[in-house]
Amino acid sequence: MATIAPVRPSPIAGTWYEGSPKALARAVDEYLDRAELPELEGEVVAVIAPHAGHIYSGPVAGYAFAAVRGRTFDLAAVISPMHQPYHEPLLTTAHEAYFTPLGNVPVDKDSLTALDAALTSRLGYGLTAVAHDREHSLEIELPFLQRALAADFKLLPVMARSQSPKAIEALGAALAEVLKNKNALLVASTDLSHFYDQETAKGLDSEMLRCFEAFDPQTIFTVEASGRGQACGHAAVAAVLWAAQALGADTVKVLRYATSGDVTGDYSSVVGYGAAAALKTR
Repeated sequence: MATIAPVRPSPIAGTWYEGSPKALARAVDEYLDRAELPELEGEVVAVIAPHAGHIYSGPVAGYAFAAVRGRTFDLAAVISPMHQPYHEPLLTTAHEAYFTPLGNVPVDKDSLTALDAALTSRLGYGLTAVAHDREHSLEIELPFLQRALAADFKLLPVMARSQSPKAIEALGAALAEVLKNKNALLVASTDLSHFYDQETAKGLDSEMLRCFEAFDPQTIFTVEASGRGQACGHAAVAAVLWAAQALGADTVKVLRYATSGDVTGDYSSVVGYGAAAALKTR
């Protein structure tokens, strides 16, 4: 039986984002510095951020993480899609930490165990732990957390293959149960529409972003199924919004929208990126 390395090696450092610590820190800090946030009333409970290569989506992701810049969290629950060909509905890492060039991010095994139990009680199954996964959409957010947050944190990583509203609502409830009374941040990882021309993408993406701001996770599934809007991580967003609601958030504010065309200058086939924050204002 193969031994699982304690630290998950990065399959994307040096390609999807800068591979050297200094270059990565400088790039992420620039994205954070350039974010011109609107006034945010209340406490940020969750953020939604894109997950393409940093040169494409970093300018938008910077807005999401600028909303929590300088804050301290003990735990970051990052919920992403799983693009790789696993069959299990809900997955996590079998490793004890994630590597990035900025240092290792330890996994909170106690919180993972609690989340697995909470899911099993609701669904009859829990999290499947996988080793050496190549999923980019969770890892890509970690350097932003490492540079934005004021202190070290532990990670609660979940990757969703399931797009069942019942399963994802259960994930949201289970997350809220585990995170209640903890100093924790929720992060949903998603891109928006893929490979339409700029104007078509804007129409699809604006509809999905309206769903986010409506703070009605069920409508995210409805709009995705109808084709009126698209988000590859729509299930991850819905889970985070359900959890954020249960933890007291009452408002979602979109912070930034752009497409890959705004970076490359090619508007014939673009990917949409949005950043948002869920706030507790009362």
